[in-house]
Amino acid sequence: MATATAVAEERLLAALVYLQCAAGCLLLGLNQHSNSPYGRQATPSCRLRVPARVAWAVQELPSLALPLYQCASESAPRLRDAPNCILLAMFLVHYVQRSLIYPFLIRGGTPMPLFSCLLAIMFCTSNGYLQSRYLSHCAVYADDWIRDPRFLMGFGLWLMGMLINIHSDHILRNLRKPGDTGYKIPRGGLFEYVTAANYFGEIVEWGGYALASWSVEGAAFAFFTFCFLSGRAKGHHQDPVP
Repeated sequence: MATATAVAEERLLAALVYLQCAAGCLLLGLNQHSNSPYGRQATPSCRLRVPARVAWAVQELPSLALPLYQCASESAPRLRDAPNCILLAMFLVHYVQRSLIYPFLIRGGTPMPLFSCLLAIMFCTSNGYLQSRYLSHCAVYADDWIRDPRFLMGFGLWLMGMLINIHSDHILRNLRKPGDTGYKIPRGGLFEYVTAANYFGEIVEWGGYALASWSVEGAAFAFFTFCFLSGRAKGHHQDPVP
């Protein structure tokens, strides 16, 4: 019975990996013809919208709650190993910032289309389950994995990407003075070199996580992130100021 359950679990995780990669490919194709319906790129026909702070807090929460549940579970055998704990902590740190800190720093913010918010909730739920379940029940690493060059390089990229993302969001929040409206071109930091430094930072962050985890699950997440955020970056680059 236990073996059958384990096999079913492996098949479910594999299916989520395939689904994530397929969704990434679909987004990559769609982004060649249109921009992501987000922020100022959202069409006026999107009448059902969610306030920005509420949307960000709610949609990111599953990627925080599910790993925390795995940590609290008594049947999480792989979390006795240091590499698994560190990798899951890397995942958690991002979503603590994204769901509990970032939403309450937003100044105003464009309401998010309800459909986009629901899709984000679905992704964060499936990916939160995929990453946390893999690291807590399936992933097997050598005891010295945290000294492996792949882990060290991946951890460095993850940390650098997260800091770039947070700093870039700080720049974006301070673009407008009280009473200002409209969009302005951000200056400073990596915005001097790339149009969407915040997205670039997140792509680097999850690329580093994938390298540190050296797993198909991590790679699928990094691939989807690239496909999704590159579409948003493309829209900003083509239309920096409406």
